[in-house]
Amino acid sequence: MSSRTFAWRLGVALFVLAICCMLANTLLYFPNWKANYAREENHLSKYVWNFAGISGGGLVIFLSAAVFMNLDDCRRRGNHRSCGTSCALFGSVAAALIGLAGSGYCFVISAMALMEGPPCLTDTEWTYPFENQGGQYLMNHTLWEMCKEPKGVVEWNVTLFSILLVLSGIEALICAVQAIASLLGGLCRGWCHRSHYTLNA
Repeated sequence: MSSRTFAWRLGVALFVLAICCMLANTLLYFPNWKANYAREENHLSKYVWNFAGISGGGLVIFLSAAVFMNLDDCRRRGNHRSCGTSCALFGSVAAALIGLAGSGYCFVISAMALMEGPPCLTDTEWTYPFENQGGQYLMNHTLWEMCKEPKGVVEWNVTLFSILLVLSGIEALICAVQAIASLLGGLCRGWCHRSHYTLNA
């Protein structure tokens, strides 16, 4: 498999993952499939409003995916073969690093949201009943019954933020692989070019 085909396939994978991240983030605004909680202050987790899946795991990753899928165009547009290759190498590494930043942002926000838990209506008030437990509520499902409203909000948040955590982790891995592959490819090309020049000198 050529490096161009490899990068294109990684780009397609990132494109699909970005769509899934944006969908998961969007669903967080509708616990129990209701929109009224998004219109009311402090009835959604503050981390939902960081748009981690929409921006970091979504739009930023779309940019990286687009670059990976069009590296061949960058090579062809160069006035000289080496210029086109350098353009593709720089673009690939830059896009991978940008993707790492976006997916890393989504990963961190999702982890923090899981640790704190969602706001909900308990017996007395709207509050964050799990925020000082260090994520222990994740293993103790009986504590989830503290939340009376929205119905099933703990399961909703845990499921969707876990999905975002996993998806952004995969995105980060793909971007890291592409960055390393591009750097190694650039080093190998440079070494081969110098060796060829030395032999022909």
